[in-house]
Amino acid sequence: MKPIIIIGAGLAGYTVAREFRKLDKTTPLIMITADSGGFYSKPMLSNAFAHGKQAEQMITHSATQMAEQLNATIQANTHVTAIDAAAKTVTTDAGVFEYEKLVLANGAQAIHLGLKGEAADQVLSVNHVDDYAKFRAHINAPKNAQPVRVTILGAGLIGCEFADDLAGAGHSVTLVDPSARPLAALAAPALSAKLQTALGARGVTFHLNTVAESVAHGDNDLQVSLADGNTVAADVVLSAVGLRPDLRLAHAAQLKTNRGIIIDTYGQTSAADIYALGDCAEYTSLTDGSTHTLPYITPIMTAGRAIAKTLTGEKTVIDLKPSPVLIKTPSYPLALIPPAPHIVANGSWQDETTETGRCISRFYDANGVLAGFGVSPHDNAIRQELLAGLGHPARSPTAAS
Repeated sequence: MKPIIIIGAGLAGYTVAREFRKLDKTTPLIMITADSGGFYSKPMLSNAFAHGKQAEQMITHSATQMAEQLNATIQANTHVTAIDAAAKTVTTDAGVFEYEKLVLANGAQAIHLGLKGEAADQVLSVNHVDDYAKFRAHINAPKNAQPVRVTILGAGLIGCEFADDLAGAGHSVTLVDPSARPLAALAAPALSAKLQTALGARGVTFHLNTVAESVAHGDNDLQVSLADGNTVAADVVLSAVGLRPDLRLAHAAQLKTNRGIIIDTYGQTSAADIYALGDCAEYTSLTDGSTHTLPYITPIMTAGRAIAKTLTGEKTVIDLKPSPVLIKTPSYPLALIPPAPHIVANGSWQDETTETGRCISRFYDANGVLAGFGVSPHDNAIRQELLAGLGHPARSPTAAS
């Protein structure tokens, strides 16, 4: 019996493996990963400093433990060099493996800025627990004075979470972003402004409407030159400008791609018996056939459960329900469903502040239909109420407080 092979041992890969094993106890299962194969929560990387977490503490189960739990073979520290969709083989630096069905869960790569300067190679990014270990080592380096001065390039979701986390751990943080406000691509202006105020109260400094152009060595630090003429002194520079789906294996296998690996409503790629999910995938909507990258936890879990069923022969659509993105910024925690980019220009935000100080921003499209929202502080009750209103015309403000 040929095995199911999963490439990637992050949340996406392990979710498929766990869900598959609930349904099928005996079919051979092989997981191939370029790292050590330990299980950890990647979203927790951006709020681990304030909790004093070392990199090794982030890994809750080793590859050996996961292999035992899943009755699987985990090929750790193994690199895939080719996929033959016709022969149904995966070639690695540890040999060639045949598969019955293949799942690509190989994630995304950090976007690297084209920075100038002789210290541009000193800019770090955190997309993996190993990156976090390296970043933490720089933060803890003895030569750095306390508080460590950290300049973060990018004030999106990851940049804001790291800024809040590092500031909460006592470090001096500067955020640089080309937008006029933090979290500009996801949050309503009113909520962005409140987040900026909250981060500012924690000591975070902002340089907005500008970008970093170069990084040079100073006397005992790094000098980050900005397009607006300012220079920021830093001990550590972190790039948090976003992730790009890793398409290298998809291209090698000649799969159809756009921003991510195009998958149908069952999670199958353009090749028979090859599936994809997670940060590398571009999901197809059940309603209008449009495709979207969805690098968030809920879509991963939903896709993982559906693909696992399909792998056992029970074809199951990936039914992606709207689910808020929860921003882990303790100084101003947010729950967001941003409106689709193509409707933003013809719609508008309406803001409400309740008697208890909760801020709710609702986005209505050109037809007056609720197409997105943001709220802080948030709880399950208010999130569910707002979710229930999606797709419906404007109604009187919520009485929730």
